[in-house]
Amino acid sequence: NINNLESGASTCGLKPGDKLTLEQALHFMLLPSANDASIAIAEHISGSVEEFSNLMNNEAKRIGATNSHFVNPHGLTAEDHYTTVYDMYLITNEAIHYGTFMDIIQLSEYSATITDKNGGEKDIDVKSSNKFHDGTYTAPERITVIGGKTGTTTAAGSCLVLVTRDSQGNPFISVILHASERSVLYDEMVQLLDEINSR
Repeated sequence: NINNLESGASTCGLKPGDKLTLEQALHFMLLPSANDASIAIAEHISGSVEEFSNLMNNEAKRIGATNSHFVNPHGLTAEDHYTTVYDMYLITNEAIHYGTFMDIIQLSEYSATITDKNGGEKDIDVKSSNKFHDGTYTAPERITVIGGKTGTTTAAGSCLVLVTRDSQGNPFISVILHASERSVLYDEMVQLLDEINSR
């Protein structure tokens, strides 16, 4: 099922029969937004994308993210698949309590060796799609970028949820959805982060 993705979808190059750990798959999913890794995680946890989506919806409801409905684990365009800025905040606010999530989103790159269907070793090197991590964009003074999650589709535009800290160590979650292009997304995020300094 990792091959059943929309054209242009980000992947880490998994092939049917590859074997990898859940931790490796989480790195691939969170850093370069590897949609094939998302499917592998969903099927490992729940047996199918549909059952995993039910888990996602139940968890979203539990934390109060009631204006979202998920039908897949990666966010690619699908009918009846939607969310809101506030729900993305709630979901991220829940995720930051997990050490594994926080450890991964702080990385700028990651390398792993997995096993292919023939038992051979296969090296996968990925980079974070978060442009604050590679220096393309810089946060305002006194704001420290921890990490976050990007997402881009034709329907959703360019999206970013970002976890930061101010100079006193207070955490902030900033969300921008549906930017017209990547440069606009990051320009708007820098402006939003600048609001933290003026509070």
